[in-house]
Amino acid sequence: MFQDIQPHVLKNQNDQQRAPRAGDYILIGRQQQVLLMNGTLPKYEDVDADYAFSPDQYQYLLAVDQAAFFWVDVDAVANDNYTVGTTQGFRDLTPAWLAFSSATAAHLAWWYDTKRFCGHCGQPLHPGATERSLVCAACGQTIYPTIMPAIIVGVTNGDKILMTKFLSGYNHFSLISGYTEIGETFEDTVRREVFEEVGLEVHNIRYFGSQPWAPSHSLLAGYFADLNENVAIELETDELSKAQWFQRDQIPHNDTNTSLTWTMIEAFRHHQEK
Repeated sequence: MFQDIQPHVLKNQNDQQRAPRAGDYILIGRQQQVLLMNGTLPKYEDVDADYAFSPDQYQYLLAVDQAAFFWVDVDAVANDNYTVGTTQGFRDLTPAWLAFSSATAAHLAWWYDTKRFCGHCGQPLHPGATERSLVCAACGQTIYPTIMPAIIVGVTNGDKILMTKFLSGYNHFSLISGYTEIGETFEDTVRREVFEEVGLEVHNIRYFGSQPWAPSHSLLAGYFADLNENVAIELETDELSKAQWFQRDQIPHNDTNTSLTWTMIEAFRHHQEK
């Protein structure tokens, strides 16, 4: 899956901070718009030659092996050497380890970018001294990186799996998904989302796997669940355009990415669901 970057090692500990050096990657921009060089993140040696950023403008994010990722908090403005791109496209970078680490670094940069002021008293937030946090010196409020838990569920009925299509955006078949509400277990979310989106009830809910998904700032938990009763689908049309049952040998091959969704779909196709 997207996060499987072995033999490379993600180092996201906050105590790994250091100054940037040659070979490091730099995210320059705000609101998920960043500068790119030749379609990928520029390295420190190029940025240092082209810009006069001070040392304290480089916010350490994380590292993979010996290469660190930093964020520079300025607007992304294209020029002769740099284009402006969106962090949503990082999932398509190559090699795979760079795609995952760039997307994860962008998740952290987005958090810093959108959490500048205390939500309680409105005063500026500052990085915590001992952990990955932002702290308000005025009222003591402490916040941690935003990670939104969500579920993906493969609803099965014997040798059939229920696949859906969104109303807009991602236009391939996928699986039912949704964010976990306050007070819910993941299993509660599975039951609620299935009923809300297609009007069906499920049982035998079983865990498949998880995935950090930086493009939506989420942590995804994947489940399979069996259909209670073979009744008609009642499609929720605010978010979905289609819901359709597929036999294992009729499941479409319409996505090649490394998402948890399609890992689950392929597992079902090959009788490898848990």
